Amino acid sequence: MAINVYIVRHGQTYYNIYNKLQGWSNSPLTQKGIDGAKQTADKLAQVEFSAAYCSDTTRAEQTANIILSANQRNHPELTVSPFFREEFYGYFEGTDMNQAWYLAGAPHGKPTFKDIVESDSIGTAKDYLKEADPFHQAENNAEYWQRLDQGLDLIKNNPKLKDGDNVLMISHGNTVLSIVERFGNGKYDVTERPANGSITKLSISDSGTEVTDYNIQ
Repeated sequence: MAINVYIVRHGQTYYNIYNKLQGWSNSPLTQKGIDGAKQTADKLAQVEFSAAYCSDTTRAEQTANIILSANQRNHPELTVSPFFREEFYGYFEGTDMNQAWYLAGAPHGKPTFKDIVESDSIGTAKDYLKEADPFHQAENNAEYWQRLDQGLDLIKNNPKLKDGDNVLMISHGNTVLSIVERFGNGKYDVTERPANGSITKLSISDSGTEVTDYNIQ
């Protein structure tokens, strides 16, 4: 049995424009973000989705509803869950991204997110950020995956899904990167963030989970 998951990064938000970390924080979609979600909806209009999932953030739900409402094949019920949320950045929620990653990585000689990922991994970046958080409330890599794996299990264990079914999952930038790093077998450049509204494809089968395409625009 194999399930095809279409992972879409939500449309552009104001925090995206301002280059701020928005994990569990909520920043609304811009008009460009709404228009971009509609463009993605047009690309997926003929894909028959048997299930749909998103995080419980406004930006994800709004993007999901735009895509599902434009689908010309069917309209599955949207499952909204905190399991699909972006990484929680703790004290650094709403902080300038470059500043936050500097504070996390500089003590380790890696002053940018790209430096951390090229030298180590996205998982290490999560660990560094929790370490730098004065409240230590940001999710480290283990905490993040303990949560997100529960979301992926919602898909894997959905009794209504059959072999070859397509699933829509509305996600977030760092989460897309994390999934690609874990399941992409090193085929994709995870130092570059996926575009808002881009599509990444994930195959979940009895033999394992694999990213089959990344950042389709």
